[in-house]
Amino acid sequence: MPYEEDHSRGKDRPVLLVGTSGRYLLGVMLTSKDHDHTGNRSGDYVDIGTGSWDHQQRPSEANLGRILQISPDAIRREGAVLDRKRFDLVAAGIRRRHGWT
Repeated sequence: MPYEEDHSRGKDRPVLLVGTSGRYLLGVMLTSKDHDHTGNRSGDYVDIGTGSWDHQQRPSEANLGRILQISPDAIRREGAVLDRKRFDLVAAGIRRRHGWT
C-alpha cells in the first residue's frame, strides 16, 4: 500500500494480510526498521525475518499496533506468502495485543 506520509511516492509499504472484515482485507504493516531492540517493549512488533517481500532481504517486523482495513482494489502488487509458522506467530501477537480470542 502507499506510504501514508506521501501517497504520490512510487514506493509501496509492504503489508501482511491477516484476514477479512466484510469487503475489506485486514493487514499489518511490515517494516525493516528494528523496533524491539530500541527499547520498545510494547508488544507492538513481531520479528518475521527475511522474505521475498523485500528485495534487499532485510529482516522485517510486523507492526501489530494498528490493523489496517484495505480495499482489495487498493492492492497494487502481488505479494509473497509467509510460511505458516511465522504467520501463526503474527496471528498470536495480534490476538494478544488486541485482546482477541
